[in-house]
Amino acid sequence: MTRQVAVIGGGASGMMAAIWAAGEGASVTVYEKNDRVGKKILSTGNGRCNFSNEAMGVEFYHGSGTALLSGVLSAFGVARTKEFFASLGMRIKERDGYLYPASDQASTVLDLLRYELKRRGVAVHTGEAVRTLTFDKSRKQFLIGRQGKAGCYDSVILSCGGKAAPNTGSDGDGFRLAEQFGHRIVRPVPALAALVCRESFYKQVAGVRCDASLVLQIEGKDVGVERGELQLTDYGLSGIPAFQLCRTAGYALLEKKSVTVRVSFLPDYDVASCGSFFRERLSAHGADEMDVFLTGIVNKKINQLLLKLAGIRETQRAQDVPAEAMKRLQELYLGLETAVTGTNGFDRAQVCAGGVDCTEITENMMSKRRPGLYFAGEILDIDGLCGGYNLQWAWSSGMVAGRAAAREATLDGM
Repeated sequence: MTRQVAVIGGGASGMMAAIWAAGEGASVTVYEKNDRVGKKILSTGNGRCNFSNEAMGVEFYHGSGTALLSGVLSAFGVARTKEFFASLGMRIKERDGYLYPASDQASTVLDLLRYELKRRGVAVHTGEAVRTLTFDKSRKQFLIGRQGKAGCYDSVILSCGGKAAPNTGSDGDGFRLAEQFGHRIVRPVPALAALVCRESFYKQVAGVRCDASLVLQIEGKDVGVERGELQLTDYGLSGIPAFQLCRTAGYALLEKKSVTVRVSFLPDYDVASCGSFFRERLSAHGADEMDVFLTGIVNKKINQLLLKLAGIRETQRAQDVPAEAMKRLQELYLGLETAVTGTNGFDRAQVCAGGVDCTEITENMMSKRRPGLYFAGEILDIDGLCGGYNLQWAWSSGMVAGRAAAREATLDGM
């Protein structure tokens, strides 16, 4: 008898799960609350869809699922992901290990997945939110309730995301459904989002982009270092290096801990080399006024801000600046300290940290609390760094969950 599989959530992991479940011969139905599937995919990689990365491993992820993650990535890693999308007709390009469709269009990835759903006979219901999910022990089936309608399924895959980007449908609804079966939810926080800082001076440098190194400190202890293109906003720090530190900062703030970031605008210099650089510059340009003396070091707006913070006038000649003030200026270039008071919210986060506790999930992505119930994607307490890692988790977990849901008999009990 053909197994009936329901997939709740038609995002990246949900579509992948449906495709692989159908490939195993199951009759598959996808329920998506939005008016179309895969809406979030269109915004990934700035619309170009960085769908994976050649550098792959558990070290690029956070959460409670290290053991689970390792097995899932081994079952369906980068090589198999490339083979899969190539088999759908997609040409692939690589930039510094980052993988994109050759078209540089996220819509290419989404369209190919939609076409494959259709080819495999997957029934897709859009605009239909699942209201209830229960298990009927007598029928040994799951009952799905949606807008006055009901359906019975042998297996169910929850792939409805976390809480990031709620405008794409990820509003935490899946957590509620998981909790009904006794699953613990690790408290969600925004991940891959900007850091909100206390200082008012950011308005002076808003819009500036620069190469910088960020050191995250919790209660005065260094806990993370990131380097890349920093984007300064009117409220704080954005760009990839800030995003990578967001989830750690967010959890520390939940615990009422002090969170600071040291920003180095000269990431290739240490104290000694910076001192040497400034001495050589003084020797050659000491007669220049400070605004001229600093021209070419970093962005002019940053120079102006650091001069102000060091208590040095722009019109003051470099050779007349007291040694202590010049030393303070160098320290600011190497480590401007800023207090983090928050992060951007879920509505501006790329992913959600937290979710269903992975210790309650089997290697086949099945619930240990309710056999026949599976999970895939961001609903689980696994989140990756920028660079295609979260989409790779979606493809890998979706494939494993989809195949297992189609193959395994729903067990009795509980």
